[in-house]
Amino acid sequence: MPDSPPAPSSLKQTILRGAVLALFCWAVGWLAMYKLALGVVAGWVIGGATFGIGLYAIANLKGAPAGLWVTFGLKLLSVTCYKILMVVMVSYLSKDCGMSAANAQYAYAVFGFMMSCCTLLAGSITDAIGLRRTLTLGVSLAVLARVIMISASNPWIALTAGLVPVAVGEALCTPVLVAATRKFSTAEQRSVAFSVFYALLNLGFLAAYFIFDGVKGLSNGGMTIHTWVGDHSVQRVLFAVSAGIEVVMLPVLLLLRERDALGEDVAEGASAPMQRMTAGEAVAKSARLFSKLLSHPGFPRLLMFLAVIGLLKIVFSIMDGVLPTFLERELGAEGGARAGRANAVNSVLILILAPIAGILTRKIPAYPMVIFGGFITALSFVFLALPSSFFQGLADGPLGQAVIRGYFAWQGTAHPLFLMVVLWQVVFSIGEAFYSPRVYEYAVSIAPRGQEASYAALSAVPLILGKITTGTVFAWLLTSYCPETGPRDTATMWSIVGGLVLMAPLLLLVLRPFIRMKEEGKE
Repeated sequence: MPDSPPAPSSLKQTILRGAVLALFCWAVGWLAMYKLALGVVAGWVIGGATFGIGLYAIANLKGAPAGLWVTFGLKLLSVTCYKILMVVMVSYLSKDCGMSAANAQYAYAVFGFMMSCCTLLAGSITDAIGLRRTLTLGVSLAVLARVIMISASNPWIALTAGLVPVAVGEALCTPVLVAATRKFSTAEQRSVAFSVFYALLNLGFLAAYFIFDGVKGLSNGGMTIHTWVGDHSVQRVLFAVSAGIEVVMLPVLLLLRERDALGEDVAEGASAPMQRMTAGEAVAKSARLFSKLLSHPGFPRLLMFLAVIGLLKIVFSIMDGVLPTFLERELGAEGGARAGRANAVNSVLILILAPIAGILTRKIPAYPMVIFGGFITALSFVFLALPSSFFQGLADGPLGQAVIRGYFAWQGTAHPLFLMVVLWQVVFSIGEAFYSPRVYEYAVSIAPRGQEASYAALSAVPLILGKITTGTVFAWLLTSYCPETGPRDTATMWSIVGGLVLMAPLLLLVLRPFIRMKEEGKE
């Protein structure tokens, strides 16, 4: 007879964990308020959101192994520094490397393509050499690459010796934490665990957006920031901040020594004795696992599913690579500087909505929930496609004033575009809460045992495909419909994007008999 599961945490342990969490969140909020100079509102939002998601996790994941909590901590750190990198990437390429706006978008697409290729291979590498070793390698590469991008004066050195290694490093970190969440949770815990995982992802986004706005504010509207080592561009200072956060991951990695939900050691790899595995053997094993992934009968169906999801993930690339440019061209430099605060709306909402959606839909298979959330996400673009005059009355009213004057601290004319962006974020956040965490869950729930990371790597492909699509399509769309100077037709631009996103749930419905696969513990 199998051993009984461990008893739930006692009330005393829960109270103790809650107290430690509250102390940690107070420290996070204080640092945000005073050390990063983000202000009282941002400090309370970041600290309160961290406490809320932590309390939710403590209450709903009792009995989970310690490795799951370490994974959550690593995810929060990883996604914060990654998001800072992505938000500032296009600006860095154009302002520090001297690229045109269109070429910067194309380079952004190339970066996404490199990450896509590396992420596919990273899963098999993780299954071969273990979670912690892969993370250590990825974090080290990412930090080194950021240092090069900060210090290099030659743009080509920054691009070749900085952009390429950072793509490899970030790609190595991506599937590991998805696989770890799957391994450190049971089938019954999995929907809740992935909703917490996804909420933490958005908490990292939230922190990154506020850091982005805070650092840009230090420039007082200029192009450089004075630091103790001299004057540096805003972009390079942001890279330095993200590198510092990434370094913190290294000591946390030492805690990733735990058994999975079934009692098997996963931190060092489940099979070969890694201490005696040479580099050549590790490469050979990774190649075998990748070949096994490609030959799996369900691989083409999963790949088609994820390729379609890439159309939904366009939204996230728009937030990073397009919205800052769009706001700057429509509202000037002050408008572009508020892109981080605009995007933070989504992160705050997901912290609330993702756990709720995870609890309410935990017994429903992932595939139909992805379709449902996809339709809501596509609907959100109506708010950006409508004429701004349609929202002028609302912008002049109490709600508009609270959003424009209060949240965005905008002193100029109450432009309805701020309200349009917020409404877009609210609606697509509802759709995202239903579908996005389930994409990760779907990929790992159909994975054969021992290949969780390989399948987790595939779950990151839609987001990277979204970056490629955004970089290539929006280089043309911005030039054609929202140029830096001259007449603009942004309604048509957003209608085209909304149509692209709508294709995703429609294709999933049509292709359902051909690409849907059985999910562990769901059907």
